Amino acid sequence: MRLLVVGSGGREHVLAWQLVRDAASHNLHAAPGNPGIASLGTCHPLEATDIASLAQLAEQLAIDLTVVGPEIPLANGLTDAFHARGLRIFGPTRDAARIESSKVFAKTFLRRHGIAAAEFEVFDNPVAALAFVRRQKRPLVIKADGLAAGKGVVVAADVHEAERAVLDMMIRKVYGASGERVVIEDRLEGREVSVLVFVSGRNVFPLLPAQDYKRALDSDRGANTGGMGAIAPARVSLADLAQVVDEIIEPVASAMVDEGYPYTGVLYAGLMLTADGPMVLEFNCRFGDPEAQVILPLLEGDLAGAMIDTLEGRDPHLSWSDGAAVCVVVASDGYPGRHPTGIPIQIADAVPGTLILHAGTQVQGGRLATAGGRVLNVVGMGDSIVEARARAYVGVATVTFEGMHYRTDIGLSAAAEAAREGARVS
Repeated sequence: MRLLVVGSGGREHVLAWQLVRDAASHNLHAAPGNPGIASLGTCHPLEATDIASLAQLAEQLAIDLTVVGPEIPLANGLTDAFHARGLRIFGPTRDAARIESSKVFAKTFLRRHGIAAAEFEVFDNPVAALAFVRRQKRPLVIKADGLAAGKGVVVAADVHEAERAVLDMMIRKVYGASGERVVIEDRLEGREVSVLVFVSGRNVFPLLPAQDYKRALDSDRGANTGGMGAIAPARVSLADLAQVVDEIIEPVASAMVDEGYPYTGVLYAGLMLTADGPMVLEFNCRFGDPEAQVILPLLEGDLAGAMIDTLEGRDPHLSWSDGAAVCVVVASDGYPGRHPTGIPIQIADAVPGTLILHAGTQVQGGRLATAGGRVLNVVGMGDSIVEARARAYVGVATVTFEGMHYRTDIGLSAAAEAAREGARVS
């Protein structure tokens, strides 16, 4: 098969790696790709947002399947453009992608269909938003309406932090036009989990559940980021997963069909497992990053085939290994704020059971160097979360660049819980 992966980060690297692992005969292309993906196929210097050029490239290369990593091309109508040319692409249309591209759309959609989520209000006037925040006597979450690379959410510790978030988004425009409208919602308490599913109209096919780590620092301190690590499978009961599918995912998919914008592709649900049951935190219209980096290495079988089956209305064959995976994000100094680029990177010999994925790298003067905030994703795989976590951090020790930082507690609580369960069994 001739395959095209759109995007340039760690999520796209693991997609490319999995697609090639399924069948070495696959002819892989990426746009724009990155130095890691370049070792697996051919990279083309096209921006992921250049819709016309991407469609032209897919047509020229006679691509059998295009897989989209980032959200912006989907929100801008990449799938619609491919459909107009009769090209096969795994991702939702522009209208369906609104479930991520507009928090206001997603929240009003959930309210309209009675799907469990936090209570909320929408504001396009900063004065009204500030007045609302000051009247509340409960913890709040402030969300920019539009896309903000996973960073447009502030879980406020107090009224002062909530006020600052409103000012940052609506007055200082730290997220540009994405923050001109904000959603202010109640803060939910419980355990977070990411549930990704392949969707074909009303039919949904769950992948392994994962847990990501959004805060920049250990013990869930610091600013929200695009994700500092992830584990899979998340420690979630089968009963909770069944409730998520029955009460959230399937109703969402059916409602989108009923409203005239059926969803096809992978749908990400960020959820909080509360004392009152699972509730929606957010939706993404694509693979999570870094959740994809721990889910896909555990997939056994043909990813491209499963995607094509989904697109064509057949049940995809999805089977999983019995092991676990842990991803640790190695970031640049200052991330998620301003950070330098062009810093030389050294990577020692590969460690068995680990995978190093390029997320923000470039080749500069013949040497590998940093090119973004999240630089590398180090994935450890093993028979247990304990083993996978240990391998991930051994892999991290093989990476060196000036100013690098990473969390040291990715998967720590899950590994400790698993160890306690093992001790009780023995």
